[in-house]
Amino acid sequence: MSTNSVVLVGNLVEDPELRFTPSGVQMTKLRFAVNRRWRDQQGEWQEETSFFGGTLWRDHAENAAETLQKGMRVIVVGRLEQRNWETQEGEKRSIIEVSIEEIGPSLRWATATVNRTARTGGSEFAGGSTVPPGPVAREDYGPDEAPF
Repeated sequence: MSTNSVVLVGNLVEDPELRFTPSGVQMTKLRFAVNRRWRDQQGEWQEETSFFGGTLWRDHAENAAETLQKGMRVIVVGRLEQRNWETQEGEKRSIIEVSIEEIGPSLRWATATVNRTARTGGSEFAGGSTVPPGPVAREDYGPDEAPF
């Protein structure tokens, strides 16, 4: 069994830019830097920075573009994907990007306010709501059960 899953924590190097495909689907590309610090054998601090790019789609893309900005520390969860192409001069090129499944601000040195957005397009829940229902209080719970 093979698994391709990564969690990266880094800082956005530019503001996310929301774009639309020709068919109108929302897309946001992100670039972020991940720093690694360690002490070498002489006890001196060393630092190495890796840069990654990633893509978000649809409502996720809009939410990220509205929420995140350059310099923010983010937590990115996704899959690594390699993309290959050939330049007009015939040179073969390759890049590894993150197909982002989840992204959010890191709360290590910051705070955040979360505002839930209404779903668009998906299935509707009971009562016509597009937001999934929360816990419902029951009156028939047993002595070993919680009342929700």
